[in-house]
Amino acid sequence: MSAQASILFNTDADGIGTLTLNRPEQLNAFDMDMVDAWRAALEAAEADERVKVIVVTGAGRAFCAGGDFAEMAKFSGMDSMARKDFLYRHVHRIALTLERMEKPVIAAINGAARGAGCDMALMCDIRIMANSATLAESYINIGLMAGDAGAWFLPRLIGTARALELFWTGRVVGAEEAERIGMVNRAVPDAQLLPVTYELARTIASKSQQAVRFFRRAVYQSQTMALATHLDMVSSHMAVLEDTPEHRAGIAAFFERNQK
Repeated sequence: MSAQASILFNTDADGIGTLTLNRPEQLNAFDMDMVDAWRAALEAAEADERVKVIVVTGAGRAFCAGGDFAEMAKFSGMDSMARKDFLYRHVHRIALTLERMEKPVIAAINGAARGAGCDMALMCDIRIMANSATLAESYINIGLMAGDAGAWFLPRLIGTARALELFWTGRVVGAEEAERIGMVNRAVPDAQLLPVTYELARTIASKSQQAVRFFRRAVYQSQTMALATHLDMVSSHMAVLEDTPEHRAGIAAFFERNQK
């Protein structure tokens, strides 16, 4: 468990680490301490060899309401460079930490995710959403824009035109629509959110972890690679994986099944 009460972290026997945003009275809206604790928990999970897959969810009835307005009010007295520096030194480090991670991260969206809270879900590799939960890029309603990479992630998931519509209107997206447009992988009944999420996490955790991590690298790095560069990279990954015990055991099991 993290030393910060605003973030809880635990790992089960299957190697599934659960990171819980834990300010339920504030709908898990984050202040500076929570942002830093969130990043520290992700870094600790990446370094912990017991952790194979990370699940991110919220305590109470929200996933994350975005920035804490009381905290945001403090920024009004800062100059523009100080506000930019806050984003660079704190908020942006979550996105950059997630980008560098090799372990899969699944968001279990249990309730409202607004503004930066929505973007934090988008930064995860996979999103499972409760039917009663909602998403909104709500910055426009207070005259702001996504300052934490939401404008980078969302168009890659749902396309430019749909993303701009959501950014420009700030409208709320329900679970059915979010699944239909590809904003989340799956919408499920509320009571099934965690069972479905952990079943998926356990499935991934049961696979060759080196292959899982190489797939993650290949998918994300290929977004900025020429095809020839990508093929050169994956040929190296394949050559390494063919030497792993998991690959050799899988091949042996295949031949054993087919000889019966």
